[in-house]
Amino acid sequence: MPDVLSFPDVLECATCGHEWKPEAAAEVEPEIVERVVKDAHGNILENDDIVAMVTNLKLKGTSETLKTGTKSKPIRLVEGDHEIDCRMNGLSIALKACYVKKVPK
Repeated sequence: MPDVLSFPDVLECATCGHEWKPEAAAEVEPEIVERVVKDAHGNILENDDIVAMVTNLKLKGTSETLKTGTKSKPIRLVEGDHEIDCRMNGLSIALKACYVKKVPK
């Protein structure tokens, strides 16, 4: 964060010279955005849901293929490009949500 110069009625950025009133800085609160992960059919996924593959998926680095309809153990949602962490066919894998559908409990 750049250095801030404090004057009696205004704050100033030491790097760029931008000025603002101290009250304006107090009003700005960071937004908390909740991440929503949806499956291939638009259903919202949560931790401990069970999912099934909607398409065959060849796993890189192995000779294993996850077939359509293969069900997982309860999933865990994680940050990153591959939103789902789960076990299928005895393998621990990370999947993108677009390859699975939620299985009703």
